[in-house]
Amino acid sequence: MITDTEIKVKGIQILSHYLGDVEAGRFVALIQREPFDYTKWRQTNLAHDLSVEEVSRKAMLLRSESTK
Repeated sequence: MITDTEIKVKGIQILSHYLGDVEAGRFVALIQREPFDYTKWRQTNLAHDLSVEEVSRKAMLLRSESTK
C-alpha cells in the first residue's frame, strides 16, 4: 500500500499529464470548492471506458445542470 502523500503526488502527475498544469489546478480547485461525492459520480458517470474529453464533457454537463 502506498502512502496518502504518494497517492496525491501520482494523482497530480496524472491530471497534469492528461489535462496540463493549468487545467489540473482548475480541476483540484473545482473539487475542493463544491460538495462532491466522487464515488457516487464515478459509479453513475464513469461506468464505461471514456476518453478524457468525454469525461470532461460529462463533468461540464453535470456542473451546468447543478447550477440551474
